[in-house]
Amino acid sequence: MRPTRLSTRAGRRVPTGPRSALTEASDPHLNRFYLIRHADVENPHRILYGHLDGFKLSALGRAQSAALGERLRPAGVSRIVHSPLTRALETAQIIAARLTPAPPLEADFDLREAEFSRYLQGVPYWQIPVRRPLWLVHKARRGLLPGDESYEAMGGRVLRMVRRLARERPGETIALVSHADPLNAAWILLDGRPQNEREMHRKSIDKAGMLQLDVDGETPKAWEYIPPPPVDKPESAAA
Repeated sequence: MRPTRLSTRAGRRVPTGPRSALTEASDPHLNRFYLIRHADVENPHRILYGHLDGFKLSALGRAQSAALGERLRPAGVSRIVHSPLTRALETAQIIAARLTPAPPLEADFDLREAEFSRYLQGVPYWQIPVRRPLWLVHKARRGLLPGDESYEAMGGRVLRMVRRLARERPGETIALVSHADPLNAAWILLDGRPQNEREMHRKSIDKAGMLQLDVDGETPKAWEYIPPPPVDKPESAAA
């Protein structure tokens, strides 16, 4: 198995001010990837939705996705690969509709939600410690329980896809739409940070936020966090 500890200490964070548009990678030999967290979800009862399908984007999420598409318009995105879940698919579809030409969409299981969320799903957030007590073990040490992924495994599947696409489509710019835990774990591996719960939250990708990652061959060269695009909050999302 190839190692997933990919830090080159080249990563950097972009300032948190607004960024209106992105550009293509300056080096034609590099692949540029946008690792995007799906946009805001309609979830009035605050259920942990995990792998449950049918949770669609909220009005805010649709606005965020459209703004992401506008932001990515100059970036030359040739393909969007997304998690099979509805919220990631819808984010990808709205982004693609804003791009010219509209890139093809492809679902891939490696971009799925964290496996442990299958145990947690369907429960309101505030009830999780009582109704899903193994959550406490999961938070203390990921990967210890059956069906739970380590940081290495979860972030590694995202970076494995990055390496594969870089081999298959050299020089292209590709967007990947996934979920918070896999993307945050991948960021930890890129940075070479300690693999613990504190780091999962200390530097976290917000909904509709993304990592811009430049890859030379299969080696990450530079990455930066780009916050979600600023959008006006729709009235239906005001609660």
